[in-house]
Order: sequence, then structure tokens, then C-alpha cells
Amino acid sequence: MNSVAGTLEAELFSDTRETPATLDAFLAQVERRAFRMAEMQLRQREDAMDAVQDAMLRLVKHYRERPATEWAPLFWGILRRRIVDLQRRRKVRSIVVGWLGGGRDDDGDELPAWEPADHGPGPLDRLQDAQSYADLAVAVKQLPRRQREAFMLRMLEGLDVAETAQAMGCSEGSVKTHLSRAMHHLRDQLEDWR
Repeated sequence: MNSVAGTLEAELFSDTRETPATLDAFLAQVERRAFRMAEMQLRQREDAMDAVQDAMLRLVKHYRERPATEWAPLFWGILRRRIVDLQRRRKVRSIVVGWLGGGRDDDGDELPAWEPADHGPGPLDRLQDAQSYADLAVAVKQLPRRQREAFMLRMLEGLDVAETAQAMGCSEGSVKTHLSRAMHHLRDQLEDWR
């Protein structure tokens, strides 16, 4: 248990990331963390991969000439908006499928499910204690969207308050409020792991 807590703490609070010299190096550095964030929010591996790839392509296409210090908040903002877009599309699809007859076609066969099954925590299965990670993942997924975004950008990605505010498109005060509420909720949910 202590080794898991140490691993999580080291991962969440490490601020050893230096600004990469090239955009390719930045994308290589951020790829796995971006995928984890997208997968936790979208709960489907393929959608998460699409969201990360799209965010990377948009960053390269539109912001290649920006200074390296701006890449992180720009990238996380692009990824956040892409995730929200995918979530909205899913919701609309599920409503339309419901209007079309309750999920069955004319032959009585089920139409494709637009809400994918939750396949668990995903890429962090390497942690020594999978149960503690699973509990953390469930607790993070239960957070309201803005609190989840603030927590993931600040704690998992390590952006500062100003960068997080820029990525989320809100004020620094809002970031602090969302993060405080998220931390309070997570402390309550994960009390057994203290």
C-alpha cells in the first residue's frame, strides 16, 4: 500500500518536466498522459486515441510557431474541447437512437450501442496495487466535469494555475475553486486508502 501511495504521489506531484526543445519532443512527452486523461473521461480506448491524435494534429497545424512554453496549455485546452465534443456527440446519438424506436431495427435486432461499456482503469494497470488505482479512477470519474478537468490538469499533468485556467478557458479563481472541491470529494471517497 505504501509503495502505491508513493508511486501515485511521485507521479501526481512531480514537477520535473522540462520544456522540450522541439514540438515532436513535446508530443512524445505528453502522449501517454494525454491518452490516460482522455480514456478516463471518455471511457473508451478508441475514442481516447482519436481525441489525443486530433489534439496533436491541431496543435501542430495551428500552433507550431508558438513558443515552447505555450504548447502545454494550448495542447491541454485543445484536448479538453475535443473530449467535450465527443461526449456531446455520444449524448445526441443516444437520444436519436431512443427516438428511432428504442434501440431496435425493423428486424428486431439491436442497434449499435452508443454508450460503450466501461472497461476499467486502462493504462495504469502496471501499478502494484490495481485496486487502489481502480478506486482512484472511479472516484475521479464521479467528479463533475470541470472539477475532473481541473484535477487532471493540475495534479496529473502538473500545469500551474495560470496554464490550467488558459487550458480550461476560465479564470484562475475558478480553477482553484474546482480543484479544491475535487480534492475534498476525493479525500471523502478515498478515506479507506489513507
